[in-house]
Amino acid sequence: MKRVRMIISYDGTAYCGWQIQNNGITVEEIMNRELTGLLGEEITVIGASRTDSGVHAIGNVAVFDTETKIPPEKISFALNRRLPEDIRIQKSEEVDANFHPRYCDSIKTYEYKILNRKFPDPLNRLYTHFVYMPLDVDKMKAAAAYLVGEHDFASFCSSKSQVKTTVRTVYTLEVSKMDDIIKIRISGNGFLYNMVRIIVGTLLKVGLGVYPPEHVEEILEAKDRNCAGPKAPARGLTLIGISYQE
Repeated sequence: MKRVRMIISYDGTAYCGWQIQNNGITVEEIMNRELTGLLGEEITVIGASRTDSGVHAIGNVAVFDTETKIPPEKISFALNRRLPEDIRIQKSEEVDANFHPRYCDSIKTYEYKILNRKFPDPLNRLYTHFVYMPLDVDKMKAAAAYLVGEHDFASFCSSKSQVKTTVRTVYTLEVSKMDDIIKIRISGNGFLYNMVRIIVGTLLKVGLGVYPPEHVEEILEAKDRNCAGPKAPARGLTLIGISYQE
């Protein structure tokens, strides 16, 4: 028995997220089905990030255990021939049997894209959140600075979340703009349910002038979801990658 780690990219538009659901098809469901068919044994993958419905990924990580004689590094090539074209394996390799993608120390990086212009762009509709009112990027940068570091992010967590603690560490939170695309990139040791999308929704309120940048600090201190901004739509969010301490 060996454990194989995969780096997975997918366009989340057609899927109800990563984790298997009763209300629609998911990436995890397809991975289990196609690996089982390929290897001729019942396979259950374990994913590092349970991305929401409509969220994309460049570098999600998943593992599975197998008795196959196919070299681990060749599984990616064989599996990609079976997968739908909106899911692709970027790498497959054998890892230690004790490696767990969710419980090993890691840094996760997400990026959110906002299309900020007068009219929508059809070619960007699936991968950006369109905002027609001008956004003040400098104010968004100032607000983002309050969220860097170790904090209790209870105000930025959806009420459905069931976790032991809402304390997380954000290592970097960068806001940048090129032409009419605003990117919000965030790296941390883990994220609460909908945390990134709520942070984006709050920064949008700052960019629109609804909140001053320093109000974000008050939102943090409140530890109350009702104090933060709305949850930004899923389509603008992409899991960029996950790095592990070897």
